[in-house]
Amino acid sequence: MMKTIGLSMIVAVCLLTVTHAYAIPFTVDARANSSSGGTGLNTGIVLVAGDAFTVTSGVNDLWSAGALPRWSNADGLIGNLFANGLDESGQPAGTLIGQNWGFHSQGGLSAPFGTLVGQLGSTFFALGTNFSGVAPTGGTLRLFYWDSNNGDNSGTVVANVNTVSAVPEPSAALLLLTGLAIMTFAARRYRAS
Repeated sequence: MMKTIGLSMIVAVCLLTVTHAYAIPFTVDARANSSSGGTGLNTGIVLVAGDAFTVTSGVNDLWSAGALPRWSNADGLIGNLFANGLDESGQPAGTLIGQNWGFHSQGGLSAPFGTLVGQLGSTFFALGTNFSGVAPTGGTLRLFYWDSNNGDNSGTVVANVNTVSAVPEPSAALLLLTGLAIMTFAARRYRAS
């Protein structure tokens, strides 16, 4: 019986140390979270240089750098974009709502206007609609709308941040502790009889 309990405890601890992937959605505002005139959205996610993570957002989730044609998704103003009649621009289907506006350079990064950008420490890096990579440096992840003037920006995009963590989820830890308590109680009753 004690061998079974000991083995069960080892298996439970091993299961808890397996890394868990999780996604957290963040709503990034083109005006409030602009790289120029706003403040980056503090995700509270702390990464160490080399940590793997992903950031994704919908290709049809749009925000704007100002008057037409400056609507884009998180990839930024990189080419012609036409309204579909149901998007956030409010324009009739077929209207040109976005086009290539070139690059904005700031803090050592040059990226298309309207790009979803991350920051760790003092390092900026482009995320766009589908980023998968490693943290270039350590720090708390901040998210930005890449622009030179936030005064005429509008809209938001939802950025889903996926990280890998060796920290067990609280519910898994509670479940393990409950199981260990039950096994300890059963072992004591077995020895007493």
